Amino acid sequence: MTMDSKSTLSDRVEEQLRNVRDPQADLSVFEAGFIENIHVDDREVTIETDMASLDGDASAGVVEAMLRAVDDVEAVESVHVERTTPSSEGRSSVESFDSIVAVASAKGGVGKSTVASSLACALAADGDVALFDADIHGPNVPNLLDVSGPIHSSDEGDPLPVRTGGLEVMSVGLMEDGAPLAWRGAMAHDAVDDLFANTAWENDGTLVVDLPPGTGDVVLTTLQEVPVDGVVVVTTPFHASVSDTARTVELFRDNDVPVLGTVVNMAEYVCDCCGEPNELFAGDALTELDADVLAELPFAKELQGTPSPGAVPEPVTELGEAVTGAIETAGELSVPEDAVDIRGLPPQDRKDAVRDRFESLDSGDPFVLVSDRDPTPVGAFLGRLAEAPRDAFDRFEVRRATPDDWVLETVRP
Repeated sequence: MTMDSKSTLSDRVEEQLRNVRDPQADLSVFEAGFIENIHVDDREVTIETDMASLDGDASAGVVEAMLRAVDDVEAVESVHVERTTPSSEGRSSVESFDSIVAVASAKGGVGKSTVASSLACALAADGDVALFDADIHGPNVPNLLDVSGPIHSSDEGDPLPVRTGGLEVMSVGLMEDGAPLAWRGAMAHDAVDDLFANTAWENDGTLVVDLPPGTGDVVLTTLQEVPVDGVVVVTTPFHASVSDTARTVELFRDNDVPVLGTVVNMAEYVCDCCGEPNELFAGDALTELDADVLAELPFAKELQGTPSPGAVPEPVTELGEAVTGAIETAGELSVPEDAVDIRGLPPQDRKDAVRDRFESLDSGDPFVLVSDRDPTPVGAFLGRLAEAPRDAFDRFEVRRATPDDWVLETVRP
């Protein structure tokens, strides 16, 4: 074959390849950056590609389309596609993210992974977002987002996340290809830790971490080692779930993990026949939660579909906005200016500060106390000062506002 005919064959191959499209972005494979090089040796064609941004099914589909397109070119006897190994250069480690939000639950079956996946898609409407599935025993994120492996590695050996509509996703489920996982203890933690530490992310805005349910070693160690800005805890309104969630919230705070708030999933359902909302669980168990409720999501068909980045139901959009606001104010203590602050004071000074403020109030005036320990016992002291029993206080609330700060709010009888 002469140089002219070789050049002509290359032109014809390139022309055919320009008809192959990226199924996600609707761009040609050249515009999408998939084609690294085209080699023509006599009548044999080799196409070097980098399709690490596509999940396994989409990538396989593009490869098949390339093979069909070039095979139709006259004078081509053989064609094959080689995947190049991308570099980790220019990619980020976990420390580079602007914010990291963990999603947790006290037990399985409350929709934690569904909330984590939907939240990541909601946040992706306004920035670069990544989702890490740390639920090693039940990695459901790939199924929920309809993404698949295989996971490719960079030339440095770092695993590369798959992309779906601009959202980056990494999960043990993508690597295990659906195989059952029976890892325990240190093995489970090491697997998650290695994958978490070594994944080469391109996005570096917000990272959402889907934790395993419960408060086992993987959860607590991950939260202690990862610089999370806060955790979102998912529950249903069922009294047993709420009770367990309340203890989980306290455990996170005891381990100095900021709790951004809770998501109440399956809060209600709307009847298809009459259109009226109905409660799925009886009672008012949510009063047990010592954390802000970021969203109450209904049991609805619109929340059971496959979310996509930037295109989620309105309740999930509102959840994303609530989480963004909670991140911005995480660690801040919001109390009135006249609140009594006894943090760090000696015992007698604490009592004097409480007494001076409380005795200066008229009946019906609010009293707010900030403490660095649970101030519930102060209630008995206030009762003695007011010369009134505890039930004489119309309102008496104690909440843990941050891992280090408690707030007592009441009204003088």
